[in-house]
Amino acid sequence: MVTVTRVNRIEVAWESFGDASDEAILLISGLGTQMIRWTTPFCELLAARGYRVVRFDNRDTGGSTHFSASPAPDFAALTAALTAGRRPETPYTLGDMAADAIGLLDALGIAQAHVAGRSMGGMIAQVLAYDHRDRVLSLTSIMSSAGNPGSPQASPDVMALMTRPAPDPAVDPEGFLAARLAFARRIAGTGYRFDEGAHRALLREEARRGHDPGGAARQLAAMAAAGDRRGRLATITAPTLVIHGRCDPLIPFACGQDTAAAVPGATFMPIEGMGHDLPAELEETVAEAICGVARSGRPPVAGKPR
Repeated sequence: MVTVTRVNRIEVAWESFGDASDEAILLISGLGTQMIRWTTPFCELLAARGYRVVRFDNRDTGGSTHFSASPAPDFAALTAALTAGRRPETPYTLGDMAADAIGLLDALGIAQAHVAGRSMGGMIAQVLAYDHRDRVLSLTSIMSSAGNPGSPQASPDVMALMTRPAPDPAVDPEGFLAARLAFARRIAGTGYRFDEGAHRALLREEARRGHDPGGAARQLAAMAAAGDRRGRLATITAPTLVIHGRCDPLIPFACGQDTAAAVPGATFMPIEGMGHDLPAELEETVAEAICGVARSGRPPVAGKPR
């Protein structure tokens, strides 16, 4: 059951699986996406291994507070500020988003949690691990980056698909689905079947729960403003696992390698054929990997899953 709780001066929508007395795993979603990207079957896999699993909508997505009154980010000004070495003005930061997660843990009475994030959620999870280290039992960063400006970037066609405005789903639902499916298909990787039906259902549900393209732009600004975080990643002490697909066209594979290299003692888990997506065929593998680092700090070495 989805609950909305006021934390950090905003409202956060969240849902919990498993026994509330068990050790917690906090799942953090990516840019412009909602907690349902961590599918119910995936959450149940983690809960079946003896954990309380909490997923939530980041600010500006789904059922959480949307910052619609904030002006749209001026990316030209943001880029100019970063180039000049200045901190750009943004509606909020990754640190604010990490504080939302801490506020939620406080509201739920969870003193410490294992934290797993995907894409932008991996960056927020990293912030939690270095800014709130007493709250983080283990860190799993999936398909994410360290903000290294020297890392390879997504190709222009991928960026164009991600940033191109999609039709309003309330006005042109099929046009909206076509645009978002084209992007999802492009970043999905080559090793697993693209399940169009599952993606259609997910996109429809996200549109129903709270479509907000402005929210994604504000989150993107927070990511850009975070800059190079490798120095802070070097201070992480929690057992850390970095998972990255070899076929990721949005946040290239080298970004995962760079993240793992920045965190002392981190284990790097490459997955053949995985893109910027978590297909159903990989949910068991990734769930076991998260639980592996949670249990012992010595995650399993992975090849291509069967």
